[in-house]
Amino acid sequence: MGKVTVVGSSNTDLTVQCPSLPGRGETVLGGELYKTPGGKGANQAVAAARAGADVTFVGAVGDDDFGRAAVEGLRADGIRTDHVATKPGTASGVALILVEQAGENIIAVAPGANAELSPDDVRAASDAIRSADVLLLQFEVPIESVVHAARIAHAAGAHVVLNPAPMPDRPLTNELLACVDYIVPNEGELARLAGAYTEAVLFEAGVSALVVTMGAEGVRIVTPDATTRVPGVEVEAVDAVGAGDCFCGYLAAGLSEGMELPDAARFACSAAALSVTRRGAQTSIPRRDEVARSRPG
Repeated sequence: MGKVTVVGSSNTDLTVQCPSLPGRGETVLGGELYKTPGGKGANQAVAAARAGADVTFVGAVGDDDFGRAAVEGLRADGIRTDHVATKPGTASGVALILVEQAGENIIAVAPGANAELSPDDVRAASDAIRSADVLLLQFEVPIESVVHAARIAHAAGAHVVLNPAPMPDRPLTNELLACVDYIVPNEGELARLAGAYTEAVLFEAGVSALVVTMGAEGVRIVTPDATTRVPGVEVEAVDAVGAGDCFCGYLAAGLSEGMELPDAARFACSAAALSVTRRGAQTSIPRRDEVARSRPG
């Protein structure tokens, strides 16, 4: 069992199924409202835990029912929550999600307490970060806290995996890139990343590989020496919410066990494919035994 520490966000997802996604100024009548646990950081922590890793989550919630439920949910998956800070007087994060019949979605997030996760909060979790085999990061918490966590993990020799979502408005610093081993963008995030950096610049800064997720098409792994394609798994998708987070968590868990990057990506692709056949974010994330049964051979 490898150790994964996730520094990131925790949200409550409020999701409505729609026959189609609305355009600007359009109202669409949808179906039932679903309330489920979410947040990119928490989703990825749950995925890593269900993949079999020993997971610690570092984040922030408000002193409200949403926050308390989120922490209880993480604990139910065996995730260590000693370093989840409670921010009095601040609401917990909430995501508003519309999902169409084919599984595509649009999301708006009110970050709440996630925006108050500080470098001091991260510093308080230094031991959990240093002892991890893999540190997993995203950008739904302040970038200063992300950089601080990456610096601690890199100095301790842990693998640092960055899912650059949502892409920040300001450029990524060389200090952060020097601490990151693997960047895991989807194609939209890659386009924004490529607008500021060539692959050569990223590799020169210290990044070892780009792991580009392409939905049903699978994954493209780009290193300074080669490009490797990991094919997707054909399934009938009903809800793509959280699929990228499922991939990231499983990828981190695989790497924490010592899997080579392509093998960890195949492992993660199988899990993400299974997740899109179910509704919700954390509710859709499969457990390792389910993934093993679903994989060819």
